[in-house]
This record gives sequence, structure tokens and C-alpha cells, in this order.
Amino acid sequence: MRIWDIDPGYLARQQLLGEHRELHGLYNILTLGKKGYASHPETLRWVGCVDALCSRHQSLLCEMTLRGYNHHSQLPEVPAECLRPERFIDPPGTQFRLLAAKYADDDRSGRIPLPKNCQQLWAQHKYSVMAHDPNLYRELGSQVAHGCYRDDFDGLALLLIQAISRPPQPGHLLNALQHMWGYFSGRGKPPEQPAEFLTSIQDLAIEQKKTYLLHSTALCELALWV
Repeated sequence: MRIWDIDPGYLARQQLLGEHRELHGLYNILTLGKKGYASHPETLRWVGCVDALCSRHQSLLCEMTLRGYNHHSQLPEVPAECLRPERFIDPPGTQFRLLAAKYADDDRSGRIPLPKNCQQLWAQHKYSVMAHDPNLYRELGSQVAHGCYRDDFDGLALLLIQAISRPPQPGHLLNALQHMWGYFSGRGKPPEQPAEFLTSIQDLAIEQKKTYLLHSTALCELALWV
């Protein structure tokens, strides 16, 4: 049993659908007293964090929808801002390496390619961080280029996961969406409602094959907050 902490966009189909299945099983253990994996470390770290588990479920659904997968099983919708587990089974940097090992012998990949270095990892999270923490966004550009996060992959992965777990202010979220909209020249004024704005960006990114956006965590992650 595993609930990943990194963005679902990195998960290949097998891992994405597998996590979704296991998340439903974990939810039943925590809410219905099922005995199945009640003592498993993954179960224990989610005790008291059922809302966060439901939030992760919403992230999985967004990614599944983005890839055109069908979904019929629902969990309660909860605010994305909720109490999250205090620890990881494996820290985020290690999770990327575990996935790389799983994908090494075949052609599996997620929507977002697994990052090979700090610069690629930062590029993939850039708009998510812009929406959540503009000050951190401005700082990380130089730190990843030639500062303390130039080669500290594990430290950067942890920092990014923590930064995007905090709710964005509406103005910062809108600013990130506007930057993403800039990839579509001549499209005119975007929708006013953030949810419709993001959906338009998703549709256009797929239609026009905008690789940078398709490889961005923000394309799905921001759906939790609009």
C-alpha cells in the first residue's frame, strides 16, 4: 500500500490507478474500521488526516480526468486546506527515485517526466509555487540556478511539496493563471471565474500541445484551489 506525496502528474497509468484503488481501501479502513491494513505504516500516518486523504483523492481525480480516464467512485469533497500527515514513508526526493526504478525497464511515464535534476524539478513546479508563494518563487529562481538548491535535489523536492500544500491567496492564484494564459497568443480575454480559467488553460494546453504547461504540476494541482 502506498499513497504518494509527489504530484499525481508524475505517476504512470499503473501507479495512478493503483494509488486510486489503494486510497479507497485506506479510506474504508480509517472510516469504517476495516481491519485489512490497519497496522500498516501508510495507514498509521493518515490517522486523523482523513480530510487530507480526500484532498489527495481530488488530486488523483483531476489527473485522471486530464488524461481522459473514467471515474465513478466518489469520496467526500473537502477543503484542500486541512491537516496533513506530519511524516513521509519516504521523503519526496526518494519517491522520485523509487518511481525512476519502477520505470527503468519499460516505457512507462506519467504526464510529467521524472526530473533528472534540480533545474527540471523547479521548472515543473514553477507556476504552482508562483500561485502559492510569490516570494519563494522569486528566491528560488536564483537559488536553483547557482545557489543552495543548484544540486540539492532532496532539499528542493521537500521544499516544493511543503510550499504547495499551503493555500494560495486569490490574487496570487490569478497571477499564475495569467502567466500560464500567456502561452496562448491571440486568445483574447480569459474567463473571469478561476475554475473556468484553469479549465480553458487545460483544454488549450492539450489541444495546442504546449509541452511546458503539460509538464507543469500547476495544470492539475491548482484545480484544488480554484
